[in-house]
Amino acid sequence: MAIKVPTSGPLGYIARHYNNTTLHRTDAQVEKEKTLGLGPLSMPYNRWLMFPAAFIFQAVCGSLYAWSVFNDPIDKELYGYTTNAKTGKQVANQHNASVTFYIAVGFFGLSAAINGPWLERVGPRKAALVGTTLFFIGNMVATLGIHFKILGLIYFGYGVIGGSGLGLCYISPVSALQKWFPDRRGVAAGFAVCGFGAGSIALAKVPLPLAEAIGLTYTFLTLGCVYFVIMFLCCLIFRVPPPGFQVNGMDMYRNKVNANGDVEAFNTDKNANNIRNPAASLPLIDAIFSSEYRLIYLMFFGNSIAGLVFLSRLSNIVVDIFGKTPATATTIVSINGGFNLAGRLFFSTASDLLGRKNCYIVMLTLQVIILASLPTIMAVKNYPAFLALIWIMTACYGGGFGTIPAFLCDMFGPTNIGALHGIILTAWSIAGVGGGLLFTEIYNNLLANGYTVNDAWIYSKNLYWMLGVASIGFIFIMFVRTNIRDRLLPKADGEFTRTRLFGKFIRVGSFGIKVLSKEQEDREWAEYVESVSQSTPSNMHEVKGNQPMVVDNKELPGKTEL
Repeated sequence: MAIKVPTSGPLGYIARHYNNTTLHRTDAQVEKEKTLGLGPLSMPYNRWLMFPAAFIFQAVCGSLYAWSVFNDPIDKELYGYTTNAKTGKQVANQHNASVTFYIAVGFFGLSAAINGPWLERVGPRKAALVGTTLFFIGNMVATLGIHFKILGLIYFGYGVIGGSGLGLCYISPVSALQKWFPDRRGVAAGFAVCGFGAGSIALAKVPLPLAEAIGLTYTFLTLGCVYFVIMFLCCLIFRVPPPGFQVNGMDMYRNKVNANGDVEAFNTDKNANNIRNPAASLPLIDAIFSSEYRLIYLMFFGNSIAGLVFLSRLSNIVVDIFGKTPATATTIVSINGGFNLAGRLFFSTASDLLGRKNCYIVMLTLQVIILASLPTIMAVKNYPAFLALIWIMTACYGGGFGTIPAFLCDMFGPTNIGALHGIILTAWSIAGVGGGLLFTEIYNNLLANGYTVNDAWIYSKNLYWMLGVASIGFIFIMFVRTNIRDRLLPKADGEFTRTRLFGKFIRVGSFGIKVLSKEQEDREWAEYVESVSQSTPSNMHEVKGNQPMVVDNKELPGKTEL
């Protein structure tokens, strides 16, 4: 059922913004995008060029995660420092630069959520160019803030403008990759977001040596310009497939196509000629308000909370709880970043074979077990076990980011992926900011009541509410309907929701819990297919949304749309 939306006023504008994801291109534009380069230097475009371009582009975006290396130098530059007579260590007189990161994360998610539909309408190249320009401007404004010692300019420049640009940059190549690789959606998504994590590790090593050589102001100026050039060159490669694109026997919507390029039925039932993947024709506004999207949003929140909040304190835990040196803690954090990358690539690739939902069930199950075990592990100070559990949990956290684009694309279609991916990143922002504030409040309250930083309880108490959030995420993923029968079969009288466990179709409602046998499920499906066949002529398929109408497997002429 389509969602009724307002047609006038501010709400009408918002509704129109989120209800239109159609990219219009002229024939000349389509032909131009089939090649890369100019004149004699041009060559046919190959979809595999998107992989390195997206990875490098995302690696630069990942410099956001390396912001912490700037905190101390900026605080010292703005407020001066005091030298400890005993240790000789320089300590900034005030500590405010770290707030920049939280502002950037907030506007990162907000920008991705707001600009997602616009990205789909204008294409990934234009969106990425706008995001790149905003990130460059943000770095330049932050440079002025450092030079004139104005903290507000740093907040506004890097936090507001730069964060907004990064949010748009993050979703642009991911959206394009999902359209170019319907046969490898998991790998494509994982490879792109893996670049974001790799950048956070590699680029963290650059700022401090550069600042010592040329000063903090010129460091921001230099890095901002270098980032802009690299990102600009990558933007030139970004584009979406031409109309009618197909690869390895499927089109962009993962519908099977025959040797003539005609779309075949979604399944092999004799009377199911009109049953296609519902993701291929789902309007964006309907996808946003669907129960499936709400469940995935909450599930993603549950999968992100521990990785964002608890792992951000990993260095402190290694030093304060297990008594290791700061150098050892730094090494552990670096290794942990490697597991983040590995998880993004491993789980996203595995999802192409095992299914997206199954991978999230595995990730959330592991996180629930680990969060329940960590308080005991930390209490007895079993360091090897602690590291093993932390690194597995980090891989699951990264895997959530690597798998979510492909999951959303499977469920709601490639023309909706930019907007839906952008909105779901607000779950990450809320988890990071809200979860971080809650963790800090509990942590500080325990310290004020007699506990010290060497007491495991100040961390273990926080683990319990994280365990609850992850457990809720596990419950929600169980009710996400990924099977076409689960999504299309009409509700029974009194049915609240449904799920599928070990291949069994399960209904939950006022009648309690009812497990359908294979025979009952096949009978209901046959009745549904028969009703569809009777209500729609077998030679006509009306597809709402952004796909053309198809009659006798022939596309009607009209504007070129994607």
